[in-house]
Amino acid sequence: MTEAGLAGDAAGLGLEGRTVVVTGAGSGLGRAFALGFAQAGAYVVAADIVGASADETAIKVEQSGGQAIAVTVDTTDPQSLDRLRDAALTRFGEVSVLVNNAAIYGGLRRAPFEEIDPAEWDRVLAVNVKGVWLATRALSQPLRDARGAVVNVASTVAMTGSQNWLHYVASKGAVLAMTRALAREMGNSGVRVNAIAPGFTLTDASLDLFPDAAGHRVDQRALGRSAEAEDIVGAALFLASQRSGFTTGQTLVVDGGSHFL
Repeated sequence: MTEAGLAGDAAGLGLEGRTVVVTGAGSGLGRAFALGFAQAGAYVVAADIVGASADETAIKVEQSGGQAIAVTVDTTDPQSLDRLRDAALTRFGEVSVLVNNAAIYGGLRRAPFEEIDPAEWDRVLAVNVKGVWLATRALSQPLRDARGAVVNVASTVAMTGSQNWLHYVASKGAVLAMTRALAREMGNSGVRVNAIAPGFTLTDASLDLFPDAAGHRVDQRALGRSAEAEDIVGAALFLASQRSGFTTGQTLVVDGGSHFL
């Protein structure tokens, strides 16, 4: 994209000079979100539990002409999230957008619900559900001050079900429910809270789960192709921007027409 194209996009979205925190930014969708917001003119806080991966994302943002910092964070740890908030405010002075993307997905063992290890259930729910709550809680005041936006990353599996994956499906269903409740609680201060529900998307984590990921369910999609991480970014930019300034508590499905819900 040309510099003129980038400038036009940025002006239309109103994200220039705003600060965006992306959790789980070290790879996959999180890295794509970080790069997409940077292209829209936002400052990026790339947060990930793997510090080296967060660093790599921040470097890629800066190589693309943006500004970013990397923060190592455990979204299940309130003190870690406080440090994330403080780092963002120290560097950029405000936080306008939080993308709650961090989740356990790759590496999960698919199994009938009777066979899921309770310890693994607790680990998935801790990151995918509790982590969304704690990250939003830690950044709630800066978001209120900025009259900002929260974008939660859910999944279409919460609506359609997926057998042998009950812990993950349950966690993403909780994200949808929390999105609606948070929208109610934060709306009086001008903060909008929405969710994206991607369909199956080609990432390293997906390739780990499905060796034939490139062709997975393509025949069920109206658009007839696989989804790349970049295909999901536009929805996040829209929901974070004033283009959706009167939209809150909603879920935007981005799955190429696999499900019409």
